Amino acid sequence: MANGIPALDRLVDEFRKMPSIGNKSAERLAFYVLGLEDKDVKGLADAIINAHERIHQCSVCRNLTEDEVCPICKNDKRDRSIICVVEDPRDVAAIERTHEFNGLYHVLHGVISPINGIGPEELTIKELLARLSDNTVNEIIMATNPTVEGEATAMYISRLLKPLGISVSRLAYGIPVGADLEYADEVTLSRALEGRREI
Repeated sequence: MANGIPALDRLVDEFRKMPSIGNKSAERLAFYVLGLEDKDVKGLADAIINAHERIHQCSVCRNLTEDEVCPICKNDKRDRSIICVVEDPRDVAAIERTHEFNGLYHVLHGVISPINGIGPEELTIKELLARLSDNTVNEIIMATNPTVEGEATAMYISRLLKPLGISVSRLAYGIPVGADLEYADEVTLSRALEGRREI
């Protein structure tokens, strides 16, 4: 989408590189930025640079943090016998919003995907195994997404953990609250039946 203004076209191109941002959204964001006052543009740029420079992976769980160890790993009130394994730091945020899980996390930063050239070595699986050496962990909850790659990653890790005698569970998947059965696909319905529980 060429506007004939090189600086504007470059800004649109940069926004278009972001996930889920198409041409129209990128152009809308670019025009929004152009409409900001100088101090607001500087504040936005400073926030981006500051976040990029200060945020890194927690040395324990690989979640995002500004410190050496993230606030969740530092929290003595968390149950250290359970680790929830997720694909992405956004998954930690989603689970934390439920206020239902009080254990620790481990962020893989992706899933095994041979098509995309991502093998187990590209994930933080070695770091997860290293965390289990002190025998304080009794259960690993695999909370990877219900995709082919997510399932393959969960199965791969569970096979590695089986000889260690650690219980491995998987998040239940099924029909979301408020959804109609008629609109659910076969895989979702099948998962819902498998994950049923007594009431």
